[in-house]
Amino acid sequence: MRRLLSLVNRKQLKRVLGRMLDETEFFSDYGIRALSRFHEEHPYEVYVNGHVNRVDYEPAESSTGLFGGNSNWRGPIWFPVNYLLIESLQKFHHYYGEDFKVPCPARTDKETDLWQVSSEISKRLGRIFLRGKDGRRPVAGGIGQFQNDPTGATSCSSTNTSTATTVPASAQAIKPAGPVSSQNF
Repeated sequence: MRRLLSLVNRKQLKRVLGRMLDETEFFSDYGIRALSRFHEEHPYEVYVNGHVNRVDYEPAESSTGLFGGNSNWRGPIWFPVNYLLIESLQKFHHYYGEDFKVPCPARTDKETDLWQVSSEISKRLGRIFLRGKDGRRPVAGGIGQFQNDPTGATSCSSTNTSTATTVPASAQAIKPAGPVSSQNF
């Protein structure tokens, strides 16, 4: 007998996945965003003691020095969170089976089970390191040093080691000369 310990029931899981798999919110070409793209045009503002505090969708370097100036924790894809989401979706699939289906991406008629959803996220995560039709690697953003390196080496650095992106073993990690920008996230 299988048992499930979860904070969400079947109906709530479908609602969460509806937002998570929405390409106008969290579902990107490169995995699940850490912050909804909705905030790009609708920043969240809180007023505390006469000061405005904003959460913007900043897909590369932060516009402020807050949290070290690097916004990897907010806008782009954060691999540790994606890994946990993939693992969780596989566990939900193990419990619910192939009968539990959701649109993937959301707002489409393509219904897939949770294992297929986890596979799609995994595939999208891998695309971040691959050259696109334009010959550029999304992970390298606008940094010419990384885009034009004949060895194919790429690296993402972060002032916070918990947000550092893992680079495949085949890639030679090199320290960036400047900020890593990844506007396509």
